[in-house]
Amino acid sequence: MQRQRSRDGNVASGLRTAGVLLLAAHLAVVGWLTLRPLDVPWIAPANIRPMAGIRADLALGWGPAARRIVRDLTLLAPLGVLLPLAGGRLSAPPLFSLARTMVAGAMISLGIELLQTGVPGQVVDVDSLILNTAGLTLAHLAVVPAGRAALRRRLALRAHRAPEGRDQEAAQGPSPRFPRVPIAP
Repeated sequence: MQRQRSRDGNVASGLRTAGVLLLAAHLAVVGWLTLRPLDVPWIAPANIRPMAGIRADLALGWGPAARRIVRDLTLLAPLGVLLPLAGGRLSAPPLFSLARTMVAGAMISLGIELLQTGVPGQVVDVDSLILNTAGLTLAHLAVVPAGRAALRRRLALRAHRAPEGRDQEAAQGPSPRFPRVPIAP
């Protein structure tokens, strides 16, 4: 049983490490894409009315609207998978995991939007916040529950194949032996 916990811990630790590294890399790319100054002759005013920017893009045609919607949906979508992966929990309740991921993703998106207020050429857009959160929610729902179930099945299969009895003791190594200490007369 202890060996099984150790193996589960090693798998979770490896996944957590990979998740943290991939999360840091993704956030660095997102920061570079969203927080770099733009050299533009004209800047649209900040959009703080939900769906107003999307309606304006739809008025221009389906092409610009689709480009913007897809861009905003996919920008933070990997966080829907990377945040739970960085958490490293294989047995988290699905609704709690979804809620925690959505709140963390929304806060990251809000932070990016607020940081953009100080960057030349960038403006705050509440539609980006909504679409970013929707994108990471969809990614989480599409990947995380099935991925966790597959990992749990894989670990259960490994546990079922684990050696029993003497073979298990041989796999763990010999028991430690301590020399006898003489008792004083």
